[in-house]
Amino acid sequence: MNTIRMIRNAMNSKAMNIHMKPIRIAALFVIGMILSGRTLAQSDNKEQLVVPLSEPGKPFKVEVHLVSGSITVISYEGKDVIIDAKGEDRKKGNDERESSNGMKRISTGGGMELTAEERNNKVHVSSNSFKSAVDLVIKIPQGEASLNLGTVNSGTIIVSNVTGEMEITNVNGRIECNNVSGSVVANTVNGNLTITFKKIDPKAPMAFSTLNGDVDITFPADVKANVKLKSDRGGIYSDFDVDVDKSAPKVKTTNESGMHRLTIEDWVYGKINGGGPEMLMKNMNGSIYIRRAK
Repeated sequence: MNTIRMIRNAMNSKAMNIHMKPIRIAALFVIGMILSGRTLAQSDNKEQLVVPLSEPGKPFKVEVHLVSGSITVISYEGKDVIIDAKGEDRKKGNDERESSNGMKRISTGGGMELTAEERNNKVHVSSNSFKSAVDLVIKIPQGEASLNLGTVNSGTIIVSNVTGEMEITNVNGRIECNNVSGSVVANTVNGNLTITFKKIDPKAPMAFSTLNGDVDITFPADVKANVKLKSDRGGIYSDFDVDVDKSAPKVKTTNESGMHRLTIEDWVYGKINGGGPEMLMKNMNGSIYIRRAK
């Protein structure tokens, strides 16, 4: 699975490159929202976008990419994708009342731009706001969905009661999935990763990784998986009986500029309930928890 290989490479490298594809405005349905500084200065700094799907009732995809802010996705009994956006609320504080050499500070208020684009049951949501965070609560119709969610700064990503294929990335924040069904590939750098499955796709491999934080995954009791686990500075714990592969560690030999390098792999390999698709879990500073749903 390409996504799993990408996460492995990202966790083994010391630097992260963030790449965002440009949006092609060739949509059948486009909604744009620009909030001015006056709007952001209001106490109730909220706006809503309602995005109809081209084919309600059929599988759909939602992509959300933010530079700064949180993303919450929940399912509801409806046919449209509803986006509630809240800009950064800059309350008056001591810093705004401070003066410099007798001069009073004037708050600019900032601004926010949010765009939602729908085409053929694919909704793409993005914000070009770099100075101010925007928090999104997105309600999606019940049914099979595909999610691709990502944020970089000042935010968490939370997904609840969603069924489908989910790919979630964060940099400075946690990832939390509650009562989800299907498959999840999730990666963050600074934050905990907590996922509770109601059901899983029995054929889909999955990957869960963070650099600084715990990886805490709850599976149904009947899950079948081949697990690949690594925690550099933490423990690995499981409610399941894991049939651990106790064979000798794998040794990899490489040749670079005439020098031979030996690398001993310290992953833990095992099987749950006889084995199944691969479940990769990795972190550096934190522990790994594999829980059995009650």
